[in-house]
Amino acid sequence: MGVPLTVRGRRQAREAADLLVRAGMRRPVRLFSSDQARAAETAAIIAARVAVPVAFTPELREQSLGSLEGRLARGLSAQPIPEGAHVSEIAWGGGETIEQVWVRIASFTQTHLLPCPDDDVILVTHGTLLQVFLSYLEGRSHRDVDWDVLPRNGQVIIRALPAFPVPRP
Repeated sequence: MGVPLTVRGRRQAREAADLLVRAGMRRPVRLFSSDQARAAETAAIIAARVAVPVAFTPELREQSLGSLEGRLARGLSAQPIPEGAHVSEIAWGGGETIEQVWVRIASFTQTHLLPCPDDDVILVTHGTLLQVFLSYLEGRSHRDVDWDVLPRNGQVIIRALPAFPVPRP
């Protein structure tokens, strides 16, 4: 499913893996990845370097954009936001809303991360999902995602799970 990594992408994955090793992860280490092609390939490179298996999951997939998938922003026209609606609650192109992505990553966190708070965990995922996840960890709702945080391909972001109760989906 999807486009494979480029030579540059594989280099970025190796660099991320090296950085994770240097970060001094404690054991056990768990590695979760989106099952979409580039994330899965990145996770396989990291798994080989860190020596842990990968758990592939659709819960870490990028936001589905429905009929807008693969289209360039410059080829799209602005659509009005229906009265009374919030932009994060509209399924543009028939895909997922940001609210649905928020609920998905919140559920993943509750199910896979919070039960084992002492484990180091590596997540290999996508830009929008990561932006929503970081906002979730900071206690913000789907309406308050920090869109100024722009993760780069291959970037390693290290965060501790919050000590405060994160919002429930």
